[in-house]
Amino acid sequence: MKIFIDGAAGTTGLRIHERLAARSDLTVLTLPDDRRKDPAARAECMNRADVVFLCLPDAAAVEAVGLVQNPNTVVIDTSTAHRTADGWVYGFPELDGQREKICSSKRIANPGCHASGFIALVAPLVRAGVLSPDAFLSCFSLTGYSGGGKKMIADYEVPDRDPLLEAPRQYGLSQAHKHLPEMRVYGSLVSPPCFCPIVAPYYAGMEVTVPIDGRMLRGGADAARSVYREIYGKGLIRFAETADENGFLSAGAFAGRDDMQVAVFGNEERVLLVSRFDNLGKGASGAAIQNMNLVLGLPEATGLVLN
Repeated sequence: MKIFIDGAAGTTGLRIHERLAARSDLTVLTLPDDRRKDPAARAECMNRADVVFLCLPDAAAVEAVGLVQNPNTVVIDTSTAHRTADGWVYGFPELDGQREKICSSKRIANPGCHASGFIALVAPLVRAGVLSPDAFLSCFSLTGYSGGGKKMIADYEVPDRDPLLEAPRQYGLSQAHKHLPEMRVYGSLVSPPCFCPIVAPYYAGMEVTVPIDGRMLRGGADAARSVYREIYGKGLIRFAETADENGFLSAGAFAGRDDMQVAVFGNEERVLLVSRFDNLGKGASGAAIQNMNLVLGLPEATGLVLN
């Protein structure tokens, strides 16, 4: 099978290339540096490939799709551009019925990192009737700075970095974050959550928390645990009965990995739903490779780091 990564020099593309380079069952098509932005050269590789990963900004991803004329080429877009677009399948296999759609699709939109953690927590509870679709939720999400791409990485890693970068920084202050549409649609909610993303001075790892008044959960915290226990018993998302680290919970615990952990904390009055994963793993590159494995008919964890 031939694979092409359009945008292989970005953080997501580099991680995908790293994972695929260790595999003997795939051939990764590459372009020399002086031709990697040449539309004709890119189009030639895309139409030779069985699977194309788009690791590009939104506008460039839309343009790149237009270069693919081969009807057999599968496109997996890691940008925001197509996540709620008609004709594209949302690449989150753990959603009910979504794995089958991914397996037969030629156009797959990879989920956003924050959105992945939120949807993993909320969508199963809505589907099971434990949480109402018209619940107005909030979401607090910590991420490492690698999620901001090369410029943000450079800003954080210069020796004389801005002192303001030494502390966590909240963003998305306008409540118009690009992940909100998919969080609403694939969380099966009437309204998007009040979303508070925070970037902190560590490289990789994500911790997404959805705090809920216990009265909003039909059956309480135990009902949420029961749902997670049933659907996340194996695979790339796993439910942890106990996950705290002596009363703490590190956002970096899953850095370098491609799986996700979900857990329930708090008490019957105030419940914390928490997911932890790598923003470049199950939040980006790992999820993209999982989707590729599915469309190629391979075990979905092939080539991924799960421990």
